[in-house]
Amino acid sequence: MSDLQRAFAKSRLTGLPAIPPVMFDEAEEEEQADRLDTELQQQDDDSSSASSASSASSTGTIIPSQNQKLFARPQGSPNKRTMDQIPWTTYFERELFLESTSESITITHHAYLTSPVGTAPLFVAHHGAGSSGLSFAALTAEIRKRLPSAGILSLDARGHGSTQVTPEQTILDLSLETLGADLLSVIDKTKSKMGWKELPPMILIGHSLGGAVVTDVAKGGKLGIAVLGYAVLDVVEGSAIDALQSMQTYLSTRPVGFPSMESGIEWHIRSRTIRNSISARTSVPALLRHDEEMRSSRQWTWRTDLAATQPFWEGWFVGLSKKFLEARGGKLLLLAGTDRLDKELTIGQMQGKYALQVFPEAGHFIHEDLPEKTAMVIVDFYKRNDRSALVLPPKVSDMLRTGKKV
Repeated sequence: MSDLQRAFAKSRLTGLPAIPPVMFDEAEEEEQADRLDTELQQQDDDSSSASSASSASSTGTIIPSQNQKLFARPQGSPNKRTMDQIPWTTYFERELFLESTSESITITHHAYLTSPVGTAPLFVAHHGAGSSGLSFAALTAEIRKRLPSAGILSLDARGHGSTQVTPEQTILDLSLETLGADLLSVIDKTKSKMGWKELPPMILIGHSLGGAVVTDVAKGGKLGIAVLGYAVLDVVEGSAIDALQSMQTYLSTRPVGFPSMESGIEWHIRSRTIRNSISARTSVPALLRHDEEMRSSRQWTWRTDLAATQPFWEGWFVGLSKKFLEARGGKLLLLAGTDRLDKELTIGQMQGKYALQVFPEAGHFIHEDLPEKTAMVIVDFYKRNDRSALVLPPKVSDMLRTGKKV
């Protein structure tokens, strides 16, 4: 610092008022410390009389007050997982009862619907054998988080859920052709009931048996260009046919019934048949029915007799891989493990004929175990196949009509 700068700073500092020195009063400081200790001790005394004795000195004697009830048995089990049913209204805006009459029977299909808004897509879901339309409930919520305007149509197949066939059949027709015709009928009657002028763009989703049904419908082409694509969840021809050999053994290990609805839900979770408790509490109630005439403590029995469907098992899956690869539209296959791929699908995957997503942490019910991840994949699949985002060049005939040179 130069002499000129020092002189300037000295002249400025001498003009400021003097700051009195801070005096340290030891007596006052000790008085404040004693007052603080007294306040803290009072707070400790108050809290110890209203809370647990953990705040008391380890060398002191704990004398509980009358209202503490230190040794009272806790009421209930706060950590126990609830098994209460979640209603379908949590996920869908309405349920439909769609009646069809043939020469010998009348079938009233039951379906759950949330209508699409504007030009948004409609996701049409078909469940697997022994399941119901509510197996897609948790997936529905996740799809609409990502596409709030999207619609969902999830039906109960004949012999499942709340779908009724009259008169009651001794042997119910569950052939692939019949189930495919039922799906087409439900879509057409939903269009009429809701007053849609035309079908919205659709993504077909099928789990297990439902995967075979939506693939057969897509291969038939009766829905035309309305189908943007189809997604098949955890079913391929080779492994499905191999699994049929042990199906009766699996069915024999299932409980015949349950003493309550809650115990049925709990069994599905404990056996890891469904690994998501929220989805189990939604979908399992539709799988059971209460039989009051049954002289047993297990009055909640299975609504669908899977063993009785054995004559149709092989017909569901034979030729599935070939149809899956040949049908028009985008193709998505979601599996719980790559070991499920058969030779034909492995070659098709190497040729890029379809999209494949594997969730090794999921069980057979992928869409129930991992609804959030499944929804992300399906929504992304829709966006890749959405034709409304395409900008097509003008037609030559339109250009000539307007006098433009081609």
